[in-house]
Amino acid sequence: MAHRILLVEDDSSTADYIANGLREKGFLVDRAANGRDGLFHATDGSYDCIILDRMLPGMDGMAVLAAIRAASIATPVLILSAMSSPEDRVSGLTSGSDDYLTKPFVFAELLARVRLLIRRGVAGPAVETRLVCDDLEMDLLAHRVKRAGKPIDLQPREYRLLEFMLQHVDQVVTRTMLLEGVWDYHFDPGTNVTDVHVSRLRKKIDEGFARPLLHTVRGSGYKLGTER
Repeated sequence: MAHRILLVEDDSSTADYIANGLREKGFLVDRAANGRDGLFHATDGSYDCIILDRMLPGMDGMAVLAAIRAASIATPVLILSAMSSPEDRVSGLTSGSDDYLTKPFVFAELLARVRLLIRRGVAGPAVETRLVCDDLEMDLLAHRVKRAGKPIDLQPREYRLLEFMLQHVDQVVTRTMLLEGVWDYHFDPGTNVTDVHVSRLRKKIDEGFARPLLHTVRGSGYKLGTER
């Protein structure tokens, strides 16, 4: 039996992207373009998961979420938002959502999170707050990075790049994946922007430590892990 998803997203291009992708994976998707319509659908209570944009016309996502939980509806809710600060993540999770995914995002990650929420079938926080590779650790809530206990200072783009790499530990990440997932480019800008930022990140997380973690996979891209 196909799972039913409620997608509450006012940006039509983003909504099309998500809905088409989910339908290709066999989900049934209902859409709402504003908060009031989203709440109306959500109170039906027949959905397996709700994907809820935080900034919506008519009624914002946090108000929709509060109304859903006040009505004792336990449907898992994944907040999708461009608001990505640690404070925003914490407020979203403590207000009753089960997961929090920031824009821009990669569809494969959204799909994985939706499937996980459906499998769990409970209204409890499911978002990862700590990403680890060997002795390298990122605390998503505190917005801190350490390696072997030593704090590492990263610029915002370097932080986002490392977060993406930590979400794909031991996997080869192509330049195209980085352009889409970190820079939100859905085209090749014709520059070496990924190579430059990866080089800077490598110096910060690898230099002075016993073993390298960020590797170049010739002809393919990059890989974060203890082995090449």
